[in-house]
Amino acid sequence: RKHFYIPASDLGRKIFIHFEGVHRDAQVWVNGFYCGRNHSGYYGFEYDITDYLNYGGNNVIAVRVDASMEEGWYYEGAGIYRHVWLIKTSPLHVARYGTFVACQLLNQNRKALLRVGTTIQNDGRNDATFELKEEILNAQGKIIAQREQQQLMLPAGQKREWVSQFEINDPQLWSLENPYLHKLQTRIYQNGILVDSYTTHFGIRSIRFSPDSGFFLNGQHVIIKGTNNHQDHAGVGTAIPDALQEYRIKILKSMGSNAIRTSHNPPSPALLDACDRLGMLVLDENRLMGINEEHLNYLCDMIQRDRNHPSVILWSLGNEEWGIECNEKGPRIGLTMQDFGSRIDTTRPFTAACSGCWDTGTGSILQVMGYNYIVHGNIDEHHRLFPWQPAVGTEESNTIGTRGIYVDDEENGRIGPRSLGTEIGWRFYSQRPFLAGLFYWTGFDYRGEPNPLKWPAVSSQYGIVDLCGFPKDIFYYLKSWWTQDPVLHIAPHWNGTGQDSINVTVYSNCEQVELFLNGKSLGKKNMEKNSHLVWMVKYKPGRLEAAGYNGNKPVARQVVETTGSPVQIKLQADKTILRNDRQEVSIVNITVVDSKGRVVPTAQNMLRFNLTGPARIIGVGNGDPASHEPEQFLESIQRIAINNLKEATITSLADTSLTPFEIDHSTWKDAFSIKHKDWRTYTDSLITVRGEFYLPEFTDNTRITLFSKSILENQSIFINGHRLATHIIRDDPNQAFLIDRKILKQGRNVIAFVG
Repeated sequence: RKHFYIPASDLGRKIFIHFEGVHRDAQVWVNGFYCGRNHSGYYGFEYDITDYLNYGGNNVIAVRVDASMEEGWYYEGAGIYRHVWLIKTSPLHVARYGTFVACQLLNQNRKALLRVGTTIQNDGRNDATFELKEEILNAQGKIIAQREQQQLMLPAGQKREWVSQFEINDPQLWSLENPYLHKLQTRIYQNGILVDSYTTHFGIRSIRFSPDSGFFLNGQHVIIKGTNNHQDHAGVGTAIPDALQEYRIKILKSMGSNAIRTSHNPPSPALLDACDRLGMLVLDENRLMGINEEHLNYLCDMIQRDRNHPSVILWSLGNEEWGIECNEKGPRIGLTMQDFGSRIDTTRPFTAACSGCWDTGTGSILQVMGYNYIVHGNIDEHHRLFPWQPAVGTEESNTIGTRGIYVDDEENGRIGPRSLGTEIGWRFYSQRPFLAGLFYWTGFDYRGEPNPLKWPAVSSQYGIVDLCGFPKDIFYYLKSWWTQDPVLHIAPHWNGTGQDSINVTVYSNCEQVELFLNGKSLGKKNMEKNSHLVWMVKYKPGRLEAAGYNGNKPVARQVVETTGSPVQIKLQADKTILRNDRQEVSIVNITVVDSKGRVVPTAQNMLRFNLTGPARIIGVGNGDPASHEPEQFLESIQRIAINNLKEATITSLADTSLTPFEIDHSTWKDAFSIKHKDWRTYTDSLITVRGEFYLPEFTDNTRITLFSKSILENQSIFINGHRLATHIIRDDPNQAFLIDRKILKQGRNVIAFVG
């Protein structure tokens, strides 16, 4: 429930409540009026609440959420976990998701033709005549194209699309290296008065999937180097702040990744905004396949909501629908959905993530084939049978493992690196030009699916980085072959693993790598493309060093050393100045170092956090799949009774002699022990009532509040002899008193009422 105020001046406007995501089965009431129900936790929904509101008064919205039935088989969270917006418009306004900017590049990208569709809705009682103004602005805010349409008419209760054409010469293109964004400003005027304004961000770019050559962005060949990701992060779960969405994308880009698949649902709009700004391609995925009205409406909503994002290059109808992908129903349902979606957006193709029956099932009808795992079939044979069909690896195996762990410890929910799935997958896809690229499972660890482990492990081990975003060693294999700068990384750490001899792995893109232990060379080896190097090294504490060479010239060097014991905590924030808008967040990475400032890779110290100032800690995490400590501080409320109430008479309200902590009240009588019929004996009496309460251990952050209706007229309250309140009006409804912790004691405390 939430209370909100609507000013009287809003009467006559249309007012909507828009939820970006509520997990799940949400029912909404406003001022007791039922608005509707939305079953899925992954799609936005909106209700017109205009007629239910109290204008110039208080309003209340109630949302009932039932997450007892899951939509997925992984951690999904529960409740309102994305933004909620109160939208106010004129009765004549741009409809929800009402603009669509489609782009065509000509003359070797020297000219862009833009088709702008604008759907306008008239929720008024009268037909509307209006003027439509549209402006295209560049990233600097300069108008580079504009158009006006006058004397347009829309009947009451209807909506319609108007189409405009724009021609842009020498356009700035949206690309991975330069994600340049334009803005469409749409304005509606009636009788010269602005009644609605709508902003659309978009990018000018072209995409093409070829069955022979893969994927092209702006005519340039791009290999898709992607990861799958659930919406889950340490400390916050699925309720990921906007700034954290951007932080996650930056981590993936730093290893050379250029694409994400939103497994297995439409993402938060904030994630797509971050991908637009940072230059990250997106495979945007629908939750479930189906052709009933609800499923098609969800597919429509996803496409209409996300179609202006230049980062989105491909729609996915769904993931591994095992019940239909290998029988005749899969192709039927898939084709109906694909045709339906193509009527909404003709600028992007459709795929689905298929785990089998590629030649006969759902995969046989897709505009772009989506392969889940090369072990599930013969991709080369499928390409031979379906030469018309572009293809991408929608899922591929990653090397499973717990960050920083090199010896299996299943009892404690941790495993060392398992298999070479990452390398096998990349070698396979990089050798086949007809494949557009691949998406690894997964970029980040996520809660749920701790396979192959069981309890106490509660989160997955599939990620290239852990739940916090700390890279695992395999991160550097991909960075070696997905980026151009020299990369050199040694695994494992050199604090010992309990083994006499250790396989030392070096990930690098250098032509040659030489390994040294305590200054002695262990040999120089040539690096095969898309591979890694291994030395078997007899463990001796000290300094392990790798040197990378290109053309026999040293270009990179990395050192790992045996560290000392932990002595210090270091903190590094991704930003040190936060806006005071309650939206900005800072991600603080914490490391434990030895006396020489070296990170201690085996440290498992228990850390406690405290924050002072106008900010709060919203979550903590460590990436350990078996860590069960609370990741959020949840305020607990403990009610403590006041007992052993005694009373004694006094002669004056100024008499406070009976309020101190140490008073012998053994001769006092029980408070209010007189029978009900004799209450008149209290008339005009002056008394002190004493009681006691016991406090458990409390800290500087504990808030202790007294809630008490007056038991006496003109009463004053004392805690341990210290005055808390004076001459309280008996019927005052706001009798809540925050108690200074300095006057309180752990254990027994005394409260006295004088009145």
